[in-house]
This record gives sequence, structure tokens and C-alpha cells, in this order.
Amino acid sequence: MDIEKLRKQLEIDEGVKYEIYNDHLGLATFGIGHLVIPSDEEHGEPLGTIISEERVKECFDKDVQSVLRDCTLLYKDFDELPEEVQQILANMMFNMGATRLSKFVKLRSAVAMHDWEEAAVQMKDSKWYKQVTNRADRLIERMEAVG
Repeated sequence: MDIEKLRKQLEIDEGVKYEIYNDHLGLATFGIGHLVIPSDEEHGEPLGTIISEERVKECFDKDVQSVLRDCTLLYKDFDELPEEVQQILANMMFNMGATRLSKFVKLRSAVAMHDWEEAAVQMKDSKWYKQVTNRADRLIERMEAVG
């Protein structure tokens, strides 16, 4: 997978911030949607703490490896899917995490059958779509184009 292409997409969808801020749930975050966790050196630092570009890249690289690992667990043939489908699913995984994305049972079924039109329908028929409509519309349009 083209990680650089995924990074550029996620910079648009997640944004990039070189300081600690609260996300929409009030959780400490920085970089490209990196949630500050207890093992992070930034854990407990105040909002507004500056984060270096190098540290943002380091955390993104770690986060994206976790996302790709989760994608291969959820989608058994993930590495054989078209690049564009991999990009879309990785973007969704980055946004929702494995627990939430695993609830998209009909989407998984459509992906397993390589039915990209149905996959797009299932993406739209979700609570996720209502929460991140602009992002979802972009991803859905791309999924439809695969078909």
C-alpha cells in the first residue's frame, strides 16, 4: 500500500496539528489524529504543548502500522484487494478503529464479494456516515469508482 498517499488523505480528513489539543470527544490528541495514550511521552502534558514534526511523523507511522494490522485481521484478503479499496478501508479504520468498523458486517460481506457498489451503499447506510458526512462522501465516491 502507498502509505504516503494514505498519509496525505488522512492529513485532509484528520487534519495535522503540531500541538496537543482536545478532539471532538475532549480527548488529548496531536499530529494526524493521534490520541495521546498513557505510554506516550506527551501523556499528561497541557493543551497547547508543541509537538515536533518528527514526533508527529513517528506517531503517525506507528498508528498506521496498527491500522494496517487491524485491516488484515478484519479483512482476510486485505493485501489482495485493489489499492484504492485498501486505502478507503484503512482511512475508515483510522477514523473508527477496529471495534466500530467490525460492526459493518454488510460492508465486510460486500468487500469479500468484491461488490464495490454494495460496499458504497453499506458505507452510506450507517451512523458513521451521519457523523462524518463530508469524509464519508469522498470515500463512498471513491468506492463507487472502483466498481
